Amino acid sequence: MKGVKKMGRSALESFSQTGVSGILSMVVSLGCIILAWWALQNLKLDLITRHPQSPQGKMLHVLLAIVLGHFVAKFMLDYIGWSQLLRLGF
Repeated sequence: MKGVKKMGRSALESFSQTGVSGILSMVVSLGCIILAWWALQNLKLDLITRHPQSPQGKMLHVLLAIVLGHFVAKFMLDYIGWSQLLRLGF
C-alpha cells in the first residue's frame, strides 16, 4: 500500500513539473513574439513589399514576428534547460 502512495505522489509531482514546464514555455514564447513584434515596428517594410499597409503586408509583419519570436524563445528555453543540467554535473 505504501508503494502505491509513493508511486501516486511521484506521478503527481511529474505532472506538476510537466505543467509548469508547459506554462513556462508558453509564456516565454508569447513574450518573445511580442518582443519581436515591437522590434519589427522599426523595420521599413515598404522597402520590401509594394503595399506594406495591405493585408498581405500586415500578415508578413505578423509572420516575421512569430518566426523571430519562436527562434528567440527556443534559444532561451534551451538555455534554461542547459543551465538546469549543469546542476547534475557538479
